[in-house]
Amino acid sequence: MKIMGETSMNRTRLVLTGSAVAAAIALSGCDPQPESAGTATSPSPAASSAAPTGSAATTATSTAANDAATVKACADIKKDIKDNAAKVTKAEKIGPPAGHFAVSAQWAAGSVAILAHSMGANEAVTAASEKIQNEMMGLSDAYNKSAGAKPSKKALEADIKELDTACSAT
Repeated sequence: MKIMGETSMNRTRLVLTGSAVAAAIALSGCDPQPESAGTATSPSPAASSAAPTGSAATTATSTAANDAATVKACADIKKDIKDNAAKVTKAEKIGPPAGHFAVSAQWAAGSVAILAHSMGANEAVTAASEKIQNEMMGLSDAYNKSAGAKPSKKALEADIKELDTACSAT
């Protein structure tokens, strides 16, 4: 027999996660780079003859766009981690028995924010952010199971260091 709070928490968690996933999907189609004024005007004949052609130019442009997306993703993810930590601390102050539901929901919400902001980043940053996201969901599950839960955050801290390393390489 489920306790009414568990059913309510599971429903809330499903709605929060579903909403965040829908937002992430919607944002995945967005171009993070604004159009520059140079692309709106047609180049002069002299400029177009001097411009590099072929796959080297395409690769350089693609790499620059990917690096910019990765730098933005790193900044956003680091901000998400900091914001989530503050919100988890606030939720922990509620205390048992109801506080663990708030903490669980915050870990779940934070994990989805990480997922949403990692889109478009390079493989190393995406892999590191996925580890963080998975660890946050694990913490959410641990808090959801027990009002007195005090799960270790060492794995999360290690994953955050891995993200820092991946971000510093860009």
